Amino acid sequence: MEYILQTGRPEELSGRLEKEIRTYDLLDSLNIEYTRVDHEVLPTIEACMEVDKALGIHICKNLLLCNRQKTDFYILLMPGDKKFNTKDLSAQLGTARLSFADGSFMEEFLDITPGSLSVFGLMNDKENRVRLLIDRDITKEEYFAAHPCINTSSLKIKFSDLTEKFLPAVKHEATVVDL
Repeated sequence: MEYILQTGRPEELSGRLEKEIRTYDLLDSLNIEYTRVDHEVLPTIEACMEVDKALGIHICKNLLLCNRQKTDFYILLMPGDKKFNTKDLSAQLGTARLSFADGSFMEEFLDITPGSLSVFGLMNDKENRVRLLIDRDITKEEYFAAHPCINTSSLKIKFSDLTEKFLPAVKHEATVVDL
C-alpha cells in the first residue's frame, strides 16, 4: 500500500472523531509541526511498520501498564523491536510488578480505545492518573510518531516538541527509563 505524507491537519474533518480533532487543535495551538499519514486501522506494532517507513522513522511501541493494585498507571514509549521485561522496569520504578492494564482504564483515563494508545491521550488525563515513561533510546531520536488518539492516522513530530511543548501544556512529565 502506498501512503501519502501530508503536512498538518486534514483539510476535511467530517468523519473524524472529536478526540482526533482535539489532538490537531492542541498541536496547532502549541505551534507543533507534524507530518501525517492516514491509513487503515493498525491494531498491532507489525501493522505500523509500513507507515513508519513512509514517515521515515523507527517504530515506537506504546504500552499501558499498571501496578498489581491497579492504583498506578503508566504509558511506556519504547522502540518497537526492543524486548520488554516487567521485572526490570518495576525495579527501576520501585513498584510492585507491572502488568498490562485493562483497556477500560485506557478509555477512562485517556479517552483512547485499545489499539490506539498514544502519548497524545495525556491531553485527556486531567487528573494526572497516568505517568509517562520513555525508554532512553527513544530520547536519542530527533522524531517519533504517535496516533492522534485513533489508529487510522499517524503523526510524526519532533521529540523535543513532545518534551518542551506538549507535555508542559498537558501538565505531565516524562520519566526516562532503561529497558
